[in-house]
Amino acid sequence: MENSSAVLTLSGLQEARTYRYIYFSLTLFIYLLIIVFNLTLILIICLERDLHEPMYIFLCNLCINGLWGTAGFYPKILLDILSDVHVITFSACLAQTFVIYTFVMWEIPLLAVMSYDRYVAICKPLEFHAIMTPLMVRRLLLYAWLLPMTEALVAVYLTLRLPLCRSHIDKLYCDNGFIMKLSCVPTTLNSMWAIVILSVHVLHVLLILYTYVHIVRVCLRSSEGRVKFMETCVPHLVTMASFLAATLFDNMYSRHNSKVLPLSLRNFMAVEFLVVPPLFNPIVYGLRMKQIRTRVSKLFRNTTEEH
Repeated sequence: MENSSAVLTLSGLQEARTYRYIYFSLTLFIYLLIIVFNLTLILIICLERDLHEPMYIFLCNLCINGLWGTAGFYPKILLDILSDVHVITFSACLAQTFVIYTFVMWEIPLLAVMSYDRYVAICKPLEFHAIMTPLMVRRLLLYAWLLPMTEALVAVYLTLRLPLCRSHIDKLYCDNGFIMKLSCVPTTLNSMWAIVILSVHVLHVLLILYTYVHIVRVCLRSSEGRVKFMETCVPHLVTMASFLAATLFDNMYSRHNSKVLPLSLRNFMAVEFLVVPPLFNPIVYGLRMKQIRTRVSKLFRNTTEEH
């Protein structure tokens, strides 16, 4: 099969025809909520000069990443729900893979730099402004964005080189691992690169765990520390836990796609990381962080008064 002219079939929506309008309405509603919640948080952080601190800058980038990843999934799935034929060209499939792949790989380094920021703020408060300078923030963000971008570009390039013998993807969207399964040749090099990527992000997770061991140790010493932990660190931990759980679900789906499981459950396992983290991250941070709660209530109060 010539890759450039290949048309791939996505089979995850086989059971959606009967309730397509219900699925479409629910999916559209979730996507609109994701857009509104994340854009609101981004605008508040950008417009309020008091929030131009490292913690909020990193949070803003986390929300931008949420919008980026969901933009690679929701428009296509909304079209597929209303269509009787669920196909995608190979080039479009690779583009979707790249967007979703980078979303996943950007999220973890961003969470890592956020945990480092909280570690410095809580464990080394007197040195915070000397360490977390604007230059350091830019360097951390550059690292968090460029490293995963490079990883994803190499992974997609290696997949692009594979000749395809099949055209059926048993999923709602294009996935690098599923495209590799369509190949006519061994994918040893792709698998080795995937191990490299996994190793890098395991190190990020270990860094997060290391910082939080020290953060918890310091916070337990005083009531003020416990309050700071509950307000700024709990949202980060909830965000990390939900994202890691969601990506674990997707990994289980990709590696152990058992036909014994109902299709609806398999679909949920495959898309949870594109629903839960982007939707609940701004809610969790908005509810837990006092400064953001104050700005949100102020924004809505001003909007109400204008009307």
